[in-house]
Amino acid sequence: MPAAHLVFLYSYSDPLLEPIPDISSWGWQVDRLYQDLGGRSQLRQMLLDCATESVQAEVSVRVQQLTELGDSLSAIGDCLTQLRQLKVCLLIGDQVIGDQVIGDQAEPSDQIAPAELLGQLDQAQLEQRRLRRGHARSRLKSLPPPGRAPYGYRRGKERYLLDRSTAPIVKEFFDHFLLYGSLRGSLRHLQKKYGKKISPATGKQWLTSPVYRGDLAYQTGGQVRDTHPPILSRQEAAQIDRLLRRNRRLPPRAASAPRSLSGLVSCATCQSGMKISRTLHQRAGQAQEYLYLRPVACQQAFGSACRGIPYAEALSQTIERICQDLRPAVAEVEQEAMPNLAKARIMAQIAAQQDILAQLPNLVASAVLDTETAQLRAYKLRTELAELQAKLSQLPPVNLQATAETVSIPQFWLDLSEPERRFYFREFIQQIQIIRTEQDWQLRLIFNFQQM
Repeated sequence: MPAAHLVFLYSYSDPLLEPIPDISSWGWQVDRLYQDLGGRSQLRQMLLDCATESVQAEVSVRVQQLTELGDSLSAIGDCLTQLRQLKVCLLIGDQVIGDQVIGDQAEPSDQIAPAELLGQLDQAQLEQRRLRRGHARSRLKSLPPPGRAPYGYRRGKERYLLDRSTAPIVKEFFDHFLLYGSLRGSLRHLQKKYGKKISPATGKQWLTSPVYRGDLAYQTGGQVRDTHPPILSRQEAAQIDRLLRRNRRLPPRAASAPRSLSGLVSCATCQSGMKISRTLHQRAGQAQEYLYLRPVACQQAFGSACRGIPYAEALSQTIERICQDLRPAVAEVEQEAMPNLAKARIMAQIAAQQDILAQLPNLVASAVLDTETAQLRAYKLRTELAELQAKLSQLPPVNLQATAETVSIPQFWLDLSEPERRFYFREFIQQIQIIRTEQDWQLRLIFNFQQM
């Protein structure tokens, strides 16, 4: 009578580095399952069971990868030696390792000697995994990632610290961008004031970097909030995000154009965007400048193309229309209460996550969770909280009505410079349409919040 045949399946995964595998999807028929998550207690138990069961039955152990048997070459070698001494057949995937053949699962030509297999292991790969595990443990403690500190900071013992010599330069860049909404203009300002030349790519990275908002971002994609002193406040960061989203809708170079209507005006008749053209007229020996809004590519038939519009008149009508139309439009949007409902839903989710996070220390104290599991759960909760709070910051301001009351005064607009006026126009206006009649023209404003 043939001896019984037992198949043990062993799986190892590190929750710090990878998701827990779904073993049921592998499709292997096994008698016992041993699964370790970070530790090696189940591996030790499997070796004890192999020693017991191999006396009465043939035993084979199946793993997906050889590296699951240990964290180093010596640990893997020791495990292979024990399995060989117990005459246990090792299967990596569908390949038999050793000189035993269990049933008809593999031909002898498919077998690889343990020594040969161990020699194929890459020590650098194991070392890299060890380093990744160390970085993962640092993430659980919200420690900065390896490498140099970002410009404006220096590395402390457990977090970034403000660099007093460079942090003011970064702050000046953010303040200038918040005032004028121009990336290249802000970089030119730094070069002129501090002699610091920053590339546009670096400047754009500064605007979107979580580090300057007091958060840490890791290569895994997760973020942890409030880990070090910020250079940029939450309100300023939300404003920058709105500016960047707004600028993406504008034509190239319109974001930093000196005129406040640049990139906002289009013709409702020919559907063309409007550019600002400059004309000089000589009067009494002096050159006088006139500005016009003209279609970029008018689609009307030859001879009846849309005519240009004096820029000063278009600017005056824009101010008049925004003072008349903004408050009713804001009242209509706030009556729908969609932003408030979205904010309430996100805040409820944030409160629930924070409540779970506050319970973790008690669960560790009562031995329900071990320290490492609690740290891993806390890290995941903090990254989820960061995502929710990012969504919350992207919602439009809830004090739109109060803001509309202020900017609906004509004198407010007249007291602004063109760059300042450009900033506020783009904060509220998505598009200005020129509606032409046979004898005249008028403006129609489409506000940003009307598209929500």
